Amino acid sequence: MTITLYGIAKSRAIRNLWAAEELGLAYRHVPVVYGADGSRKADFLALNPNGRVPAAEIDGVVMWESLAINLHLAKKAGGPLAPESVNEDGLMTMWSFWAVTEMEAPALALLMQQAKPEAERDQAVVAASTAALQAPLAVLEGHLASHGGHLVGNRFTIADLNVASCAFYLRLSNLMDDRPAMRDWYQAALARPGARRAFALRGD
Repeated sequence: MTITLYGIAKSRAIRNLWAAEELGLAYRHVPVVYGADGSRKADFLALNPNGRVPAAEIDGVVMWESLAINLHLAKKAGGPLAPESVNEDGLMTMWSFWAVTEMEAPALALLMQQAKPEAERDQAVVAASTAALQAPLAVLEGHLASHGGHLVGNRFTIADLNVASCAFYLRLSNLMDDRPAMRDWYQAALARPGARRAFALRGD
Protein backbone atom coordinates (compact mmCIF):
# COMPACT_ATOMS: atom_id res chain seq x y z
CA MET A 1 0.00 0.00 0.00
CA THR A 2 0.93 3.61 -0.53
CA ILE A 3 -0.31 5.57 2.48
CA THR A 4 -0.17 9.25 3.39
CA LEU A 5 -1.68 10.32 6.71
CA TYR A 6 -2.47 13.99 7.29
CA GLY A 7 -2.82 15.59 10.72
CA ILE A 8 -0.75 16.26 13.81
CA ALA A 9 -0.34 13.47 16.34
CA LYS A 10 -2.15 15.58 18.96
CA SER A 11 -5.39 15.21 17.05
CA ARG A 12 -7.66 12.39 15.91
CA ALA A 13 -4.89 11.57 13.44
CA ILE A 14 -3.24 9.66 16.30
CA ARG A 15 -5.83 6.96 15.64
CA ASN A 16 -4.58 6.46 12.11
CA LEU A 17 -0.94 6.62 13.12
CA TRP A 18 -1.64 3.96 15.73
CA ALA A 19 -3.44 1.75 13.21
CA ALA A 20 -0.62 2.03 10.69
CA GLU A 21 1.98 1.20 13.35
CA GLU A 22 -0.12 -1.65 14.70
CA LEU A 23 -0.61 -3.11 11.23
CA GLY A 24 3.08 -2.76 10.40
CA LEU A 25 2.38 -0.52 7.42
CA ALA A 26 4.82 1.92 5.87
CA TYR A 27 3.32 5.40 5.60
CA ARG A 28 4.14 9.04 5.03
CA HIS A 29 3.03 11.40 7.78
CA VAL A 30 2.17 15.01 6.90
CA PRO A 31 1.58 16.85 10.21
CA VAL A 32 -1.19 19.23 9.19
CA VAL A 33 -2.29 21.52 12.05
CA TYR A 34 -5.79 22.78 12.77
CA GLY A 35 -7.19 25.98 11.33
CA ALA A 36 -6.05 28.64 8.90
CA ASP A 37 -2.41 27.54 8.95
CA GLY A 38 -3.22 23.95 8.06
CA SER A 39 -6.59 22.26 7.74
CA ARG A 40 -8.27 25.36 6.30
CA LYS A 41 -5.67 25.99 3.61
CA ALA A 42 -6.77 25.47 0.03
CA ASP A 43 -4.47 22.54 -0.68
CA PHE A 44 -5.77 20.61 2.31
CA LEU A 45 -9.39 21.56 1.61
CA ALA A 46 -8.93 19.90 -1.77
CA LEU A 47 -8.38 16.67 0.18
CA ASN A 48 -10.90 17.19 2.96
CA PRO A 49 -13.42 19.94 2.23
CA ASN A 50 -14.61 19.70 5.83
CA GLY A 51 -11.41 21.45 6.85
CA ARG A 52 -10.61 18.97 9.60
CA VAL A 53 -7.88 16.46 10.32
CA PRO A 54 -7.22 13.68 9.76
CA ALA A 55 -7.36 12.77 6.13
CA ALA A 56 -5.64 9.95 4.32
CA GLU A 57 -4.64 8.91 0.82
CA ILE A 58 -4.53 5.13 0.54
CA ASP A 59 -3.60 3.70 -2.85
CA GLY A 60 -5.05 6.80 -4.49
CA VAL A 61 -8.28 6.81 -2.47
CA VAL A 62 -8.82 9.94 -0.36
CA MET A 63 -10.65 9.34 2.92
CA TRP A 64 -11.78 11.36 5.91
CA GLU A 65 -13.05 10.24 9.33
CA SER A 66 -10.43 8.62 11.51
CA LEU A 67 -12.27 5.43 12.43
CA ALA A 68 -13.42 4.76 8.88
CA ILE A 69 -9.82 5.15 7.72
CA ASN A 70 -8.76 2.57 10.31
CA LEU A 71 -11.42 0.07 9.27
CA HIS A 72 -10.28 0.46 5.67
CA LEU A 73 -6.59 0.05 6.53
CA ALA A 74 -7.26 -3.11 8.53
CA LYS A 75 -9.29 -4.72 5.77
CA LYS A 76 -6.69 -3.90 3.14
CA ALA A 77 -3.82 -5.13 5.30
CA GLY A 78 -5.52 -8.28 6.55
CA GLY A 79 -4.20 -10.22 9.51
CA PRO A 80 -5.55 -10.58 13.05
CA LEU A 81 -6.77 -6.98 13.37
CA ALA A 82 -8.96 -7.37 10.30
CA PRO A 83 -12.38 -9.03 10.15
CA GLU A 84 -12.32 -12.75 9.41
CA SER A 85 -15.92 -12.77 8.18
CA VAL A 86 -18.75 -10.52 7.11
CA ASN A 87 -20.20 -10.88 10.61
CA GLU A 88 -16.96 -9.69 12.22
CA ASP A 89 -16.82 -6.82 9.73
CA GLY A 90 -20.28 -5.74 10.80
CA LEU A 91 -19.44 -5.96 14.48
CA MET A 92 -16.22 -3.97 14.06
CA THR A 93 -18.15 -1.30 12.19
CA MET A 94 -20.86 -1.32 14.86
CA TRP A 95 -18.39 -0.75 17.71
CA SER A 96 -16.62 2.00 15.79
CA PHE A 97 -19.89 3.84 15.16
CA TRP A 98 -20.86 3.24 18.79
CA ALA A 99 -17.69 4.87 20.04
CA VAL A 100 -18.42 8.03 18.05
CA THR A 101 -22.14 8.25 18.78
CA GLU A 102 -22.19 7.17 22.43
CA MET A 103 -18.82 7.95 24.01
CA GLU A 104 -16.64 10.39 22.11
CA ALA A 105 -18.50 13.70 22.55
CA PRO A 106 -19.05 13.58 26.32
CA ALA A 107 -15.58 12.11 26.86
CA LEU A 108 -13.98 14.95 24.89
CA ALA A 109 -16.07 17.56 26.70
CA LEU A 110 -14.95 16.11 30.02
CA LEU A 111 -11.30 16.06 28.96
CA MET A 112 -11.41 19.69 27.87
CA GLN A 113 -12.64 20.69 31.30
CA GLN A 114 -10.25 18.47 33.23
CA ALA A 115 -7.31 19.86 31.27
CA LYS A 116 -8.02 23.28 32.79
CA PRO A 117 -7.01 24.40 36.28
CA GLU A 118 -9.74 23.30 38.67
CA ALA A 119 -10.86 26.86 39.39
CA GLU A 120 -11.52 27.44 35.68
CA ARG A 121 -13.59 24.32 35.06
CA ASP A 122 -17.26 24.52 34.22
CA GLN A 123 -18.60 22.10 36.79
CA ALA A 124 -21.94 21.90 35.03
CA VAL A 125 -20.21 20.55 31.93
CA VAL A 126 -18.18 18.13 34.06
CA ALA A 127 -21.34 16.84 35.74
CA ALA A 128 -23.32 16.56 32.51
CA SER A 129 -20.50 14.80 30.67
CA THR A 130 -19.91 12.39 33.53
CA ALA A 131 -23.62 11.58 33.69
CA ALA A 132 -23.81 11.07 29.92
CA LEU A 133 -20.95 8.57 30.05
CA GLN A 134 -22.45 6.29 32.68
CA ALA A 135 -24.68 4.26 30.36
CA PRO A 136 -22.20 3.73 27.49
CA LEU A 137 -19.38 2.85 29.84
CA ALA A 138 -21.64 0.31 31.54
CA VAL A 139 -22.30 -1.22 28.12
CA LEU A 140 -18.59 -1.39 27.35
CA GLU A 141 -17.69 -2.80 30.77
CA GLY A 142 -20.36 -5.46 30.51
CA HIS A 143 -19.33 -6.53 27.04
CA LEU A 144 -15.64 -6.72 27.83
CA ALA A 145 -16.27 -8.65 31.03
CA SER A 146 -18.37 -11.23 29.21
CA HIS A 147 -16.31 -11.51 26.00
CA GLY A 148 -12.80 -12.27 27.20
CA GLY A 149 -11.63 -8.67 27.36
CA HIS A 150 -12.02 -7.90 23.65
CA LEU A 151 -14.79 -6.46 21.50
CA VAL A 152 -14.84 -8.89 18.56
CA GLY A 153 -13.48 -12.36 17.90
CA ASN A 154 -11.73 -12.94 21.25
CA ARG A 155 -8.64 -11.09 20.03
CA PHE A 156 -7.32 -7.54 19.69
CA THR A 157 -8.78 -6.10 16.50
CA ILE A 158 -9.24 -2.75 14.82
CA ALA A 159 -12.49 -2.44 16.79
CA ASP A 160 -10.53 -2.46 20.06
CA LEU A 161 -8.09 0.06 18.65
CA ASN A 162 -10.87 2.38 17.48
CA VAL A 163 -12.80 2.30 20.73
CA ALA A 164 -9.67 2.56 22.89
CA SER A 165 -8.57 5.59 20.90
CA CYS A 166 -11.85 7.28 21.86
CA ALA A 167 -11.49 6.12 25.47
CA PHE A 168 -8.16 8.01 25.44
CA TYR A 169 -10.24 11.12 26.14
CA LEU A 170 -10.99 9.66 29.59
CA ARG A 171 -7.33 9.60 30.60
CA LEU A 172 -7.62 12.46 33.12
CA SER A 173 -10.77 11.09 34.71
CA ASN A 174 -11.35 8.33 37.24
CA LEU A 175 -14.18 6.75 35.24
CA MET A 176 -12.26 3.55 34.59
CA ASP A 177 -11.26 3.03 38.22
CA ASP A 178 -14.37 1.05 39.14
CA ARG A 179 -14.68 -0.64 35.74
CA PRO A 180 -11.94 -3.28 35.90
CA ALA A 181 -12.65 -4.96 32.56
CA MET A 182 -12.50 -1.62 30.76
CA ARG A 183 -9.46 -0.46 32.73
CA ASP A 184 -7.48 -3.63 31.98
CA TRP A 185 -8.52 -3.61 28.30
CA TYR A 186 -7.56 0.05 27.89
CA GLN A 187 -4.21 -0.31 29.63
CA ALA A 188 -3.35 -3.39 27.56
CA ALA A 189 -4.27 -1.58 24.34
CA LEU A 190 -2.11 1.46 25.14
CA ALA A 191 0.78 -0.79 26.16
CA ARG A 192 0.97 -2.47 22.75
CA PRO A 193 4.18 -1.71 20.81
CA GLY A 194 2.25 -0.11 17.95
CA ALA A 195 0.47 2.21 20.36
CA ARG A 196 3.73 3.13 22.06
CA ARG A 197 5.36 4.03 18.75
CA ALA A 198 2.40 6.11 17.63
CA PHE A 199 1.81 7.96 20.89
CA ALA A 200 5.50 8.80 21.12
CA LEU A 201 4.84 11.09 18.15
CA ARG A 202 2.68 13.28 20.40
CA GLY A 203 5.73 14.29 22.44
CA ASP A 204 3.88 14.42 25.76
